[in-house]
Amino acid sequence: MQLALDIANGVIKLRAWLSLYFYDSTVPAMESSTAPIPLVQSPYLRSLIAGALAGTTVDTSLFPLDTLKTRLQSAPGFFASGGFKGVYSGIGSAIVGSAPGAALFFVTYDSVKRSVAERNGGHVGAGGHMLAASLGEVAACAVRVPTEVVKQRAQAGVAKGSREALSGILSLSRTHGFTTMWRELYRGWSITVMREVPFTVIQFPLWEGMKRWSVSRRSVTDRARGVSAGESAVYGSLSGAVAAGLTTPLDVLKTRLMLAKEKESVVHITKRIWRDEGSRAFFSGLGPRTMWISIGGAVFLGSYQYVSNALGGIA
Repeated sequence: MQLALDIANGVIKLRAWLSLYFYDSTVPAMESSTAPIPLVQSPYLRSLIAGALAGTTVDTSLFPLDTLKTRLQSAPGFFASGGFKGVYSGIGSAIVGSAPGAALFFVTYDSVKRSVAERNGGHVGAGGHMLAASLGEVAACAVRVPTEVVKQRAQAGVAKGSREALSGILSLSRTHGFTTMWRELYRGWSITVMREVPFTVIQFPLWEGMKRWSVSRRSVTDRARGVSAGESAVYGSLSGAVAAGLTTPLDVLKTRLMLAKEKESVVHITKRIWRDEGSRAFFSGLGPRTMWISIGGAVFLGSYQYVSNALGGIA
């Protein structure tokens, strides 16, 4: 969070400096105060930058909690997978994949929202947010799935680190062919999409709805100011906690599928967990996952709003 705040503060200072030299000084003071001049004119570029910074901030700051959640969900068990040791194993892949994954999500999400708004007279309902979030997640999974495969193998002790996990997968192209390597790199694609889409379909309409409710409570003249980073963080935390709790069984299946030594079907893994471990196993890691995503929702969506507001010229 501090990383995003520092960068955003630098952006604000740069915008102030640029305004002294490059913006038209003949613009009346009243006009400039009512119509903020954005540092980055393109809304798509603002989404890309804000998303990239938010994704990197949340994934690096909360990585240890994600590691503990992964080990709780692994088939060998928490302590057999490493316990509390080496909680930063696999952080290299998270750092590499965070920025492009989050940037892809928000560029797609905001683009679809704007398209829906243009077709509906500026209105984007819950259905529009669900569609935008779903398409955003599918786009982000192109980066997120390989990152998750490498990261979780390092977290669960299957490999000693991100480099070893990635090297092991890439070496399959020499021994088993490129197709096998590609399938291994994207192992768990279907279950990841099955987990992420329901998650965002729950989280983002809730987040957007709470932001809209917050704005509606203000005076008419104050509504143009939009939502602050603090408000966005609170609403992101609440919506993330609800979505995380409801989608934990899908997260357990995704973790087991990615950590399996051989490729298995989702149906086969589901039946085996139910038979050997019972229904409670589907909620393994519920506490850490809910806590991690609740905090992550605050950091992620708070950081995104802060940087987006700064780039858009909103104080």
